Amino acid sequence: MANVLVTGCAGFIGSHVVDRLLERGDRVIGIDSFTDYYSPEQKHANIAQAVTHPGFTLVANDIVEMESFPAVDYVFHMAAQPGVRASWGAKFDSYLRNNVKATQKLLEFYKSNSLKKFVYSSSSSVYGDAQLPMTEGSLTKPVSPYGVTKLAAEHLCYLYWKNFSVPTVSLRYFTVYGPRQRPDMAIHKFFTAVLTHKVITIYGDGTQTRDFTFISDVVDALVLAAETERFGEVFNVGGGSQITVSELVEKIERIAGQKAKVDYVNKQKGDVKDTRADISKAWNMLGWRPRWHIEKGLEEYLRWYCEGQDVHR
Repeated sequence: MANVLVTGCAGFIGSHVVDRLLERGDRVIGIDSFTDYYSPEQKHANIAQAVTHPGFTLVANDIVEMESFPAVDYVFHMAAQPGVRASWGAKFDSYLRNNVKATQKLLEFYKSNSLKKFVYSSSSSVYGDAQLPMTEGSLTKPVSPYGVTKLAAEHLCYLYWKNFSVPTVSLRYFTVYGPRQRPDMAIHKFFTAVLTHKVITIYGDGTQTRDFTFISDVVDALVLAAETERFGEVFNVGGGSQITVSELVEKIERIAGQKAKVDYVNKQKGDVKDTRADISKAWNMLGWRPRWHIEKGLEEYLRWYCEGQDVHR
């Protein structure tokens, strides 16, 4: 049994991590500020089961505003301002605050407190339009302000490991999907449009590809990263299901049993053309490999979606 802090505990990935840790008997303290990037009601629903568990404590607060943090064995730092397309212009301030400043504040506090591991949630957005497959040694040239802030936080994790021996490790996620997915993400939007007979908007010509990673595989990687004796490292976490956006729509049509209406519009600034993860480092050093193929993951997502939306095929 371990004492664990999970930041962003009510979010998509964070809430799944909380559930896994509670299942295995850990005591979990979760921090979430319930920002309005998307519905706070959905976030509360994400942790509805956790808040009834005797091993879980919820702290509804803003990391940047907090003066201190709990003494724990592990930190899973998931809290962040998400969204590539929303990170331009005046909104960049919130990305600096919630992605960079919040990370620095946690690292600064825990540099003087004994930790077994500080696991940071990064993103494939740090690569930009890198050559495929993207390896941890690829040149990082993000093409969105969001990607810049995630890379900056990665660098903070490394320098606090290098200078203060904070036992950090960073995971770069590739297009995570599954139950509780944020409403602004593609798979949620595509299923909603197909099942309600509305138009799917695709930015670009549909030939752009993504490496889709199911949420359970991401949680597996997080747990393994916390348990490894590797420090100061970065690992790709990709699902091995690289498909085009148009192929994704076709799979959703088939699984939902409905035909999609599609509108192609101009590519958005900050969107990369293709992603594909080289996961050999995670396999060799963490013993991690994805188990969920895209069709299985989409079927599971639809099952969860229908239960919550009262929508039926």
